[in-house]
Amino acid sequence: MGNRYTKRTFVLEIIGIVIGLIFLIPFYFVLVNSVKPFAAILIDAAAWPEEFMFSNYAKVWEVINFPRAFWNSLIITVFSNIGLVIISSMAAWKMVRTPGKFSKILFVIFVSAMVIPFQTVMIPLMKVGGTLGLTNSIPGLILMYFGFGVPLSLFLYHGFVKTVPIEIEESAMIDGCSQFGVFWRIVFPLLKPITVTVIILNTLWIWNDYLLPLLVLQDAELRTIPLAASSFFAQYTKQWDMGLAALVLGITPIIIFFLFLQKHIIKGIASGSIK
Repeated sequence: MGNRYTKRTFVLEIIGIVIGLIFLIPFYFVLVNSVKPFAAILIDAAAWPEEFMFSNYAKVWEVINFPRAFWNSLIITVFSNIGLVIISSMAAWKMVRTPGKFSKILFVIFVSAMVIPFQTVMIPLMKVGGTLGLTNSIPGLILMYFGFGVPLSLFLYHGFVKTVPIEIEESAMIDGCSQFGVFWRIVFPLLKPITVTVIILNTLWIWNDYLLPLLVLQDAELRTIPLAASSFFAQYTKQWDMGLAALVLGITPIIIFFLFLQKHIIKGIASGSIK
């Protein structure tokens, strides 16, 4: 029985390793071809480079003004996350602590918004955004991310807040703490696991988002990294050597961020699912 279990475990591990290697194949193509000359990519994209042209990265750095694109992406991601955490955590806490029909209906509306495809609201969004002066503006884009990101963030916070004992809050209020103080001093520090999860998920989404910034930001100085990298892939010309180098520069910060905080994802989601 023990040998059979060991063999089964070994087979499952081998299958897991093979699947993992399959998922790593795209990263191999991106990394290898980012240091090849354009002609070598056309001849054999899967071959190991005969010479490593790290000059591709230097050219991309200058052509797309990478520091500016990186700064734009950083500003949008950071401030969007701050707003989403504040709005979603406070709204979820209030809904949980004030049970009733109104809170349930409101929660259902927010959760239902997660299943609405972005393409269905894309044109109305641009019309309203143009009327309110939110287009071609980083603050306007951040405000739109608030609207699209709150449903999922609120859903995660809503489940987690239920695990926080209400007795702690009642004790604080007896001691003279206001509702505002109870939330920020007592409740919010206890929400750290799910807050980290919300930040990670929203960062991966916002940092890599292409369509919404493409619609909102027309000025070249406001371009994010995905928009800047897309300039190498036009309708009739595709600069694979430059484009892939730009992709590597763009995904490196987010991969480092994800690897640094990934241990909190499963913990936060699992905790948020407990009622």
